[in-house]
Amino acid sequence: MNKKSLKSELKSLLIDTLHLEDIGPDDIQDNAPLFGEGLGLDSVDALEIVVALERTYGVVIEDEEVGKNAFASIDVLADFILEKKT
Repeated sequence: MNKKSLKSELKSLLIDTLHLEDIGPDDIQDNAPLFGEGLGLDSVDALEIVVALERTYGVVIEDEEVGKNAFASIDVLADFILEKKT
């Protein structure tokens, strides 16, 4: 799994999981924050993303601090998944 294809998959996963109807994968910047000013996601969205990541990639987000770091952006999330998969 290479990082470029993983980032594309992650964008689609976010859109599908969170039912983001007005956003396409190209609208999500790789280094934009996912929470707050970026996509504007909230804690409920975070829970849904965690479940989707565990189901899809078999990675576990151990606690809130790990989640905050991993969910900084698509780029950081891809690195997190690739690190956990090796």
